[in-house]
Amino acid sequence: MTDTDQTASPGSAVVLASGGMDSATTAYEARAQGYDLHFLHTSYGQHTESKEYECARAQANELDAAFHHVETDHLASIGGSSLTDESGAVPDAADVDDADEPVPDAADTTPDEIPSTYVPFRNANLLSMAVAYAEANDCDAVFVGAHSEDHGGYPDCRPQFFEAFQRVVDTGTADDTEIGIEAPFVDASKTDIAARGRELEVPYDLTWSCYRDDEPACGTCDSCARRLEAFQDIGERDPIAYRER
Repeated sequence: MTDTDQTASPGSAVVLASGGMDSATTAYEARAQGYDLHFLHTSYGQHTESKEYECARAQANELDAAFHHVETDHLASIGGSSLTDESGAVPDAADVDDADEPVPDAADTTPDEIPSTYVPFRNANLLSMAVAYAEANDCDAVFVGAHSEDHGGYPDCRPQFFEAFQRVVDTGTADDTEIGIEAPFVDASKTDIAARGRELEVPYDLTWSCYRDDEPACGTCDSCARRLEAFQDIGERDPIAYRER
């Protein structure tokens, strides 16, 4: 093998870029693997969309990545999630004692345990758009930032879902197309992601996780609580502003 072969880029990858710390770390992981990046950010009616867009755009600029923005209102119009429903309040995080319990195995999850912040089948919708973009632009992979703490509450974040979606991609794209679905942190915790992000020098001041507010972050929703706990676990202070901390 020649030196050129050894240093060749694996190609280009689409990153589902929400603006949050998980997808940002996933983007930096994809870059570390040598991919040229295309950010795909979707506005689907989420409460904090303006801040999420701002962060995703800033991350793309930092990484010199192509940026594609899709606006769609069908998930919000379908409803069923406190992230998009005007009438549904985003709940506070569970008590600390409950948060310390191990993440339930996906097989043990019942519908009653799915939180109100679950957007029905969102990842299938977003991945479909990302695969369409990847096929149209000759990209080799689609990266998504799902991780282990999402498994119990969000059924479309489980490893089995991504394995099944890979089969859909293999079946539903052109015969000469090969697009891999990559979820590099699917078995990792939020703390693992924060630690890896520190190694990759992810600019977490350019990320947003709060389900409720554009700025400052509320500090009490489940997403804020998990984020704050992850930074505490790695011994660092979260660089974004919070209303309650």
